[in-house]
Amino acid sequence: MRISAFGDEIAVDFEEQLRILKRLEIPLIDIRAAWGVNCSQFTSDHIENIKALCAQHGITVSCMGSPIGKSPIADPIDVESERLKTVGETAHQLGTRNIRLFSFYPDGDIDEAATQLSIERLSALTEIAAQNDLQLLLENEKGVVGDIPQRCLQLMSAIDAPHLRFIWDPANFVQCGAVEQVDRWWEELQPYIGYIHIKDARLADNSVTLAGDGDGQLLELLTRLQETGYEGLLSLEPHLLDARHSSGFSGADGMEAAVRALRKLMNEAGIEEG
Repeated sequence: MRISAFGDEIAVDFEEQLRILKRLEIPLIDIRAAWGVNCSQFTSDHIENIKALCAQHGITVSCMGSPIGKSPIADPIDVESERLKTVGETAHQLGTRNIRLFSFYPDGDIDEAATQLSIERLSALTEIAAQNDLQLLLENEKGVVGDIPQRCLQLMSAIDAPHLRFIWDPANFVQCGAVEQVDRWWEELQPYIGYIHIKDARLADNSVTLAGDGDGQLLELLTRLQETGYEGLLSLEPHLLDARHSSGFSGADGMEAAVRALRKLMNEAGIEEG
């Protein structure tokens, strides 16, 4: 398995993000923002600078950490469709097909009507992804329709398309109250997994912790991945210093601690780092 990391968890300056990742021997980067600009708003100059700096530091872009789907479910779908096309063009220019997205904020309670509307909207975006050779990765997240394991399963099984896979984020499940998430939901969700976020949290107070120090069953998750032959990415999104609505921050020291914690768990699970 290979390790990636959200660069803007380290610093605002993109070259500083790369410099720290190279020192930590992390060869891949999830790009959510560079120089304070969200990846959905990159200009051609941003893209060319990112390409040049990645080549210089020997780091490859693994995924665009887009905010697509972190929007009201009642908004016109055309807005997110166009944003997906824009981020998709950026992704291809930066050498990746992977785009992270979410399942929309409901207008009230998350009922069956909201779930069905989320399925319809995600299906439309998945069609765009298929037409543009993109891989959508749906992250579980508190507040959106796909928050708890059973609703994530409902979304993924209803769409069941190769251009939409699931990001398992243990901390986000913890913060939605999921107990023993791997023990209870691995068998159902495993067929849809396409990406893993490495982040942990405690059920007692929702505080974010280093991987393995919380209730997200990180060791159990890594062990199950190893047993089933997962050869994908483990993406560090630690949120150790700050967890905001659309981003998080750990700083260079926090990222270094997060890398150490992940590599310790990988060793315990018998996982070889690619």
